[in-house]
Amino acid sequence: MTPFENIYRPAIMKIAETRDEAPGVRTLRLEFQDPADLQRFRESYRTGMFGLYGVYGEGESTFCVASPETRNDYVECTFRRSGRVTTALASAEKGDLVTFRGPYGNRFPIEEFHGKNLLFIAGGIALPPTRSVIWSCLDQRDRFGKVTIVYGARTVADLVYKEELEEWGRREDVELVLTVDPGGESPDWKHRVGFVPSVLEEAAPSAGNCVAVLCGPPIMIKFTLASLKKLGFEEENVYTTLENRMKCGIGKCGRCNVGSVYICKEGPVFTAAEVAAMPPGEL
Repeated sequence: MTPFENIYRPAIMKIAETRDEAPGVRTLRLEFQDPADLQRFRESYRTGMFGLYGVYGEGESTFCVASPETRNDYVECTFRRSGRVTTALASAEKGDLVTFRGPYGNRFPIEEFHGKNLLFIAGGIALPPTRSVIWSCLDQRDRFGKVTIVYGARTVADLVYKEELEEWGRREDVELVLTVDPGGESPDWKHRVGFVPSVLEEAAPSAGNCVAVLCGPPIMIKFTLASLKKLGFEEENVYTTLENRMKCGIGKCGRCNVGSVYICKEGPVFTAAEVAAMPPGEL
């Protein structure tokens, strides 16, 4: 789904706010300059979808919309400086103009989560797509049961959205479990130390009437899926996003295909059952 009749035409966006989240990781809040583009975005964006973010003369880079569908007056993106485009985006300042194409892809079916307990699991820079779902659900908190968030990173410094983590930790209607890898703790760290899959098993959230949303690097997803299976979660109740496979956003370049599946067009959101049916070794 795209808000534009011409899928190659970007919207012009002004940077309204910048935040440094972790070493090399930055968040931009972008505002539409054309009211018609904003209206199209409001009508089409749902959490889980993604976009192409561009800087004039540098190109475009593909990653998720990190802001929730319940707050659709702007676009927030969080990214790690890793190449030409993300370096240019990270160097941009408040008031600068950039481009946005999208939203593309499918979504997390939040309406199917109503009345269920929610388990969110994320690792490192993979918290942004999870954050989109978390806030979309917390902004409608009365529609869901227990909410548990398990989030880990290599070190304390690598944790993103630190202020929001503190906010979630203060909420009585959210159970927040934070962890860092062994050796990544600081002297004042008061949370868990360990890898996300093992910490998840120690926390042992109930699989009963529960939906899990999992985002992270491939190796973390692999072992966390095994941990979820031990805890009794059915693959149909576990959702993940494969946005790391995306490139052009519309399935034209072919870099997103896994077997017969085009992640850009059919994803990036899939259940664990759908991922398990994909050709092994290609993810």
